[in-house]
Amino acid sequence: MAHQKHANIAKKNTDNFAANEVAILGTNCGIIADLVNKVSSKLQNYNLAYFDASHAKNIDKNNFTEYIFHHQGNLQINTVSPINKFEQRLQFINHDFVFINGNHYQGAKQILILDEKKEASIKKRLDEITNIQFVIKLNSDVTYFDCLVEKFPQIKNITSYTIDEVNKITNHIDCLIKENIAPVKGLVLTGGKSTRMGTDKSALAYYNKPQKEHTKTLLESNGLKTFYSIQAAFDKTIASDEIQDTFLNIGPFGGICSAFQKDPNSAWFAIATDLPFLNEELISLLLKKRNPSKIATTIKGKNKEFPEPLITIYEPKAYTKLLQYLAQGYSCPRKILINSDIEIIEVDDNLIRNINTPEEFQIAKKEIEDNLNN
Repeated sequence: MAHQKHANIAKKNTDNFAANEVAILGTNCGIIADLVNKVSSKLQNYNLAYFDASHAKNIDKNNFTEYIFHHQGNLQINTVSPINKFEQRLQFINHDFVFINGNHYQGAKQILILDEKKEASIKKRLDEITNIQFVIKLNSDVTYFDCLVEKFPQIKNITSYTIDEVNKITNHIDCLIKENIAPVKGLVLTGGKSTRMGTDKSALAYYNKPQKEHTKTLLESNGLKTFYSIQAAFDKTIASDEIQDTFLNIGPFGGICSAFQKDPNSAWFAIATDLPFLNEELISLLLKKRNPSKIATTIKGKNKEFPEPLITIYEPKAYTKLLQYLAQGYSCPRKILINSDIEIIEVDDNLIRNINTPEEFQIAKKEIEDNLNN
């Protein structure tokens, strides 16, 4: 058996430098930068980035890193940072799409600009052109270079635009972004200590079956493949719909991280089992209002100060954020939501009422039974 240096864990889908990127090449850098600015101004609902090389010469190496914060939220950083795809993937983790100046760096996907003055440049980078998304012509009369036709015999059938068709170019890039939006899976958080309840809260029956099964049904009714998050169980076989905690002794935070470790390419809709008034309509609302550009989409009671971290859709980019907070010694998912860019949906407080004690259980059970009988 061949020696394996690394653990066999699921890896996040990614391009060269980011989860979703495109390199623009084939003309001068000024035209590329101008196009990125025009397109980005029309796609402000996404978190976008531009990856370029400095054109300055004879710059002294920094002796220290400079961070300049602006009250509007802008940040300028001047530091030493050699190109390293693993570091860039961390830098770009929050971005839905990254434009790359393909004159300097190779992207996994390309937008090819046909500029009759740059045929030599295209020949030089021909090996870097591997996955053309579409072609942009600087003018309608420009012809395809022989080297391109030789490598890509069907290139003339690839969608093309002229440089002034900014709206069409923007719509095409919008599609490239939407194609990369992660699917959502459900996660029912079970296995809590239930100290105040004195018994497993996930096993309590409000609707004639264990609450964990009821919660799973709610998620599945909204079309989500759903799993139970369970504590480490070394003495039992793990069922196909169970995810065993691999991050131990940190409560629901560990359950969410364990789900991402199993599948880092899905968003996870995490729900606790102590929320008996949560209904299918509320789950449907959260899915409808989901904003994949944010770290998470979550619920907040109208009279509550903070969001509810255990009725939340966590996007794949949240996995890195969770691990960053864990590295600082924090395992509270609410702390992450409070300090991150999230989508918040306000609802009636009663819908997200936690039930934690036997007395609360009896009151809630009677209330639910009365509602069902009316």
